[in-house]
Amino acid sequence: MIATYGHGTENDFVLLFDPNDEYSITTAQTAAICNRETGVGADGLIRMVKRDGKWFMDYRNADGSLAEMCGNGIRVMARYLVERGHQPEGIFAINTRDGVKHLRVPLTEDISVNMGQVTDEGEAITAGTNGHLWNGYNISVGNPHAVVFVDDMSEIGDLAEPPIVRPRDSYPEGVNVEFVKITDGNSIQMRVFERGSGETRSCGTGTCAVALAATLHTKGKLPATWIINPLGG
Repeated sequence: MIATYGHGTENDFVLLFDPNDEYSITTAQTAAICNRETGVGADGLIRMVKRDGKWFMDYRNADGSLAEMCGNGIRVMARYLVERGHQPEGIFAINTRDGVKHLRVPLTEDISVNMGQVTDEGEAITAGTNGHLWNGYNISVGNPHAVVFVDDMSEIGDLAEPPIVRPRDSYPEGVNVEFVKITDGNSIQMRVFERGSGETRSCGTGTCAVALAATLHTKGKLPATWIINPLGG
C-alpha cells in the first residue's frame, strides 16, 4: 500500500492507495497516523479503493471515526489519481459514504466538485465556546454542520475544546461547527471545529454549509455568490 500526503487550502490528509481493497485500517491506527505530536500529522486519512470498477473514498477523521464525506479530501484524492495516471483527466465520479460525487479534474486548472444537495434541517440550534453563546443554523451537506454568526471573531478564542452545541441529541454522532462573520458585501470569514479532528484550517463541506446559512441569515438580500475565507485561504 502506497502512502502520501496532501492538502486542500491547508486542510491536510494522509492518503493510502489501496486500489484492490486489500487492507483494513483500525480506528487506533488512523488516530496514531494523524497525531501531530507522534505520527505523520493530518486532519484526516483517505484510503483510496476501487470497488466494482469505481473509485471509493474511505475517509476517516483524525480520531479514526468514519465520516460521510470530505470536500477538500475528495479534491486531493482526485488530483492524486489523475497526476499518478490512475484516472484520465476530465469529468469522473468518486463514491463516498454520502453517495456519488462528480468532479471535473483538469491537470492545469482548479478542480471542481458537485457537492450535491445542501439542506437546512430547520431546527434551531445554539453553539457556545469561550464563555459565549450564539444562535445558529442546522445544515446538512451529507454530514452535519452547525453554523453560527458572530460579531467579533476574537470572541471565539482558541477552540482548544469542542464547542458546546444544543440540543445535544440533534447530533448523536457529533457535528462540525463553523463560526463566521460577514465582512464586506459577500465576503465571509470562517473558522471551523471539525468533529473528530478539532480546529482545522479549512473545510470544504463547511464552506457549502456556510454559503446556505449566510443566504438564510441575510434573508436572500445579498448576492447568492459568497466568497468564504477560512484560515487556509
